[in-house]
Amino acid sequence: MSAITPAMVLWAYGQGYFPMAEGEEIFWLDPDPRAIFDLDTVHFSRRLLRRIRQGQFTVTYNHCCALVIQRCAERRKTWLSAAIQQTYCQLHELGHVHSVEVWQDGLLAGGLYGVTLGALFSGESMFHRVTDASKVALYYLVERLRERGYRLLDAQLLNDHTASLGAVHIPRRQYRELLQHALSQDCHFT
Repeated sequence: MSAITPAMVLWAYGQGYFPMAEGEEIFWLDPDPRAIFDLDTVHFSRRLLRRIRQGQFTVTYNHCCALVIQRCAERRKTWLSAAIQQTYCQLHELGHVHSVEVWQDGLLAGGLYGVTLGALFSGESMFHRVTDASKVALYYLVERLRERGYRLLDAQLLNDHTASLGAVHIPRRQYRELLQHALSQDCHFT
């Protein structure tokens, strides 16, 4: 199925599914196990914290979400089809997709974006053009989610990069329990 709408995406996230594309063909995933960042225990390396304190980067939220989505899709192989990108931009306009942008010397150095529902932030993708810029974005995302009372940071699929940042696997059953709890709460990213 290639059609995708904002309503379809929001319903799917509420059930534990998320879309991916191969070419323009869209399919829905509900992996077992699921990858998450535990907001209570995720920590960052001293080296990264030192780099953040040095003030090399400026961070903004929702400043250029469409550009972050576009940059995340600029890979040789991407799961972000044109239809998915367009839908996430529409979801941003509806207040359900948010981005964290990391700037260096006035240029977009890295960032990430994700979907929010209740106290869920489902991280979709990140990119960097400057070393550590995506890690800086994750640091500021975690800080914002903690400040705003979010309970679940979904990383969806574990890979070497997310594992190096502290993402862990949990069983689908446990993810669904955490999801239901997160959906029952009201949080605001901005």
